[in-house]
Amino acid sequence: MAKTTLRPLTGALLLAATLVAAIPAAAQEWTGEELGTLRSLWIGSLPPVPPDPTNRVADDPQAAGFGHRLFFDTRLSANGRVSCATCHDPARAFTDGLKVSKGVGATSRNAPTVIAAAYSPWQFWDGRKDSLWAQALGPMESPVEHGMDRGRIVDVVRRDAGYRRRYRALFGPLAAADDVLGTDRAFANLGKAIAAYERRLVPGPSRFDRYVAALLDGREPAPADRLSVDEEMGLRVFITPTLGNCIRCHKGPLFTDHRFHNVGVEDGGTPADAAGRLTGMRSAQSDEFRCDSRFSDAPESGCATLRAATDPAQKPTDMTGAFKTPTLRNAARTAPYMHTGAIPRLEDVTWHYRTRPAATVGTTELDEMTITATEFDQIEAFLRTLDGPVAAPARYLKPPARE
Repeated sequence: MAKTTLRPLTGALLLAATLVAAIPAAAQEWTGEELGTLRSLWIGSLPPVPPDPTNRVADDPQAAGFGHRLFFDTRLSANGRVSCATCHDPARAFTDGLKVSKGVGATSRNAPTVIAAAYSPWQFWDGRKDSLWAQALGPMESPVEHGMDRGRIVDVVRRDAGYRRRYRALFGPLAAADDVLGTDRAFANLGKAIAAYERRLVPGPSRFDRYVAALLDGREPAPADRLSVDEEMGLRVFITPTLGNCIRCHKGPLFTDHRFHNVGVEDGGTPADAAGRLTGMRSAQSDEFRCDSRFSDAPESGCATLRAATDPAQKPTDMTGAFKTPTLRNAARTAPYMHTGAIPRLEDVTWHYRTRPAATVGTTELDEMTITATEFDQIEAFLRTLDGPVAAPARYLKPPARE
């Protein structure tokens, strides 16, 4: 038998071998295209919170401090027991754990997280508000949420010395109680302060992000940051177009496209509620606090999207029964799911996509997924790696200290 002689690696072959050896074993299992996709989902790819030209105090630290106090203040409700934090509890990733939220009465919607809400151009499940501050005002005058009116809301500020001082420093003197337009403007300003606080609520890195960061740095993930076989397989199914293709809607570092889709979720609300983005779009156009209103700080040229009268990414006929794609970050801690809270557990969400129920309103966009039951379970395992902290000062994650 002839003796085989192994030639030493030289030149390009030696360089290639060196580069491969330097890549962590986990990374060697991903193609360059796949690593590019992982980078797009990585928290390190999340840009700064976009500016809000409609809110001149959006990035003012004093406004954020004032908004923090307003967010936790139960005096801004008819029964003195409801605040923004009632439905957006920091301990539950700023949700409430209920099927549908309860304020002074019962609502018909599940409370979405407000973490990273500042990145979305449309607010509420149906997109009926076009700014974070306009959204903050809605629940206050809802008869089933805070149950107040703007005059009583502003009067809470008027009667609190600390609030009056904070308001004056940001917006000037409060209007007199009989000044209707001044009260409207003051009410809008309180929404802007709450939005300044909520803009500080952005996601921090999860185990998935630390895993991807290691791959992109060319190092082996630390033991605590590695993905299990099932988690990694779930990630592969999640991003692969011919398998789960979940990134069709759950894309980018927030795992959402911020658009509206009909995924066949049964809706027991009123016909107007069930119409989703179709009615939400019309509401946004007629909202008194919209981008081009007299209460907005935006220049006239800054509201082209609203004046277009539709989400530019979709046609009006696509809107019936369509609701906003939620972020998947912290999904394991934000049950129940969907705009109606109709799906109680994360494993039931994957089952929903397996069964593709017919839409009760409009037409479902779900395609048949030719993946196995095991692969659906692996997607769920991956989603649990997206749990992470809020990258905000600790003081913002609890009620403010009394003055």
